[in-house]
Amino acid sequence: MEQFALLYVAAFLAGLVDAVVGGGGLIQLPALFSVFPNMAPATLLGTNKLSGFLGTSVAAVSFSRRVNVEWSAALPAAAAAFVFAFAGAFTVTHVPADFIRKLLPFILIGVGAYTLKKKDFGSVHAPYHSGVKERWLAIAIGGGVGFYDGFFGPGTGSFLVFLFVRIFGFDFLGASAVSKVVNVACNVSALFWFWNSGHVLWQIGLMMGACNVLGSLVGSRLAIKHGSGFVRKLFLVVVLLLISKTSYDAFIR
Repeated sequence: MEQFALLYVAAFLAGLVDAVVGGGGLIQLPALFSVFPNMAPATLLGTNKLSGFLGTSVAAVSFSRRVNVEWSAALPAAAAAFVFAFAGAFTVTHVPADFIRKLLPFILIGVGAYTLKKKDFGSVHAPYHSGVKERWLAIAIGGGVGFYDGFFGPGTGSFLVFLFVRIFGFDFLGASAVSKVVNVACNVSALFWFWNSGHVLWQIGLMMGACNVLGSLVGSRLAIKHGSGFVRKLFLVVVLLLISKTSYDAFIR
């Protein structure tokens, strides 16, 4: 019973963090692997996707009701993410992810250093692009990050937030809102893959999903209430944790 309580608390916290800036998998996945050490990794990943899909969907709806979501960027990015996340999941079954695993900590260090150096980064919502250019850039970002999410995964939400701030000129709150829409598409695509392969623990995933939803509601309200400054600070914390976790996975474990 205590083990399941751990899963539900982890799912709540994952939903809260994920709703603000992504990175909820840092909390939820280790909890699943801790409680089910002998379970097939694919099954735990599929269960994690089910829970994450439910929480991220609620966060996306919550943001859309209170924040001006840039749908002209969000929808093309989400469509591309859906297609390429499935392609990434297919590719990872044929190509080892070791190179990405070792490269990822250095990419995250660059992301964190850039955000820390630019004090006003993401503080003002001033979109750079519109029209056809905006759509194609959104497709490129959605496709690239979607493929990465299906192929490997850690930090997908945080990468989306960073790219929508850096390339589109959104503030952190606006970027977080758009990233939720794209993340839903990634999760749906990957969930189809795991579902079709029989790698989802439905009862546990749905219970965790309920806790993830509660966390997402709390997280989205915190982000909207405290604005881009709060999101930026939490973003830096999550990136630091991602650097530590991915470095350990790539070079120590």
